[in-house]
Amino acid sequence: MATKISSRRSKQPVKKDTTSFRNKLSRFIFKILLWFLGLSIFFVVLFKFLPVPFTPLMVIRAIENKAAGKEVYFSHDWEPLENISVNLQKAVIASEDGTFLKHNGFDFTAMQKAYKSNERGRRIKGGSTISQQTAKNVFLWQGRSYLRKGLEAYFTILIETIWGKKRIMEVYLNSIEMGDGVYGAQAAGEHWYRKEAANLTPQQAAGIAAILPNPRKFKATSSSSYINNRKAKIVRIMRHVGKLKY
Repeated sequence: MATKISSRRSKQPVKKDTTSFRNKLSRFIFKILLWFLGLSIFFVVLFKFLPVPFTPLMVIRAIENKAAGKEVYFSHDWEPLENISVNLQKAVIASEDGTFLKHNGFDFTAMQKAYKSNERGRRIKGGSTISQQTAKNVFLWQGRSYLRKGLEAYFTILIETIWGKKRIMEVYLNSIEMGDGVYGAQAAGEHWYRKEAANLTPQQAAGIAAILPNPRKFKATSSSSYINNRKAKIVRIMRHVGKLKY
């Protein structure tokens, strides 16, 4: 009588498959991080020397207007900092970031005040520096997520290290939204006052700086009493800014 011998199939350990998947995932994430680091540093170095042609916000605004059936208006003329009035440079410092020339990208005192005020339910400006605003406008999207804030901090450190204050101010004044479809100092000067950015008076510069919290809502000319009060306050602060030493 023949004896039937049944072979036992050896089971592959699940642990080995799990470990292999984790290793592949780790390598994939590592490669993504390397690509991100390489590309981010490349573009920061590139824009240290070349004008920023457009920003994510410009693209988003164009898509929004197109979707709403509005005219896609876009005005953006790059000018070197030497062609932008010192008055406007002082005005944005007075309005947006009084310690711009002193900090290393972050004003922790302003951030702490903003946090405490928000806790009490009062709405004030968020405490972001000109450096942070520049990093957000040039490289990122609008929003309040932790991911976006983390990337903003990363790019702020990069531009502070690679660009320096003078270049940050130059990119900031050429890239930020200064009206509906109006981006940068030159376009803002022509749009609001029919003059070049180099010729803006202290009052006109303060008018542009005063609307930056919401440049599509507020007007630099024929302004509301709220904006007129902001203009007067900015002009007073500008007198104490002193000579700009980048």
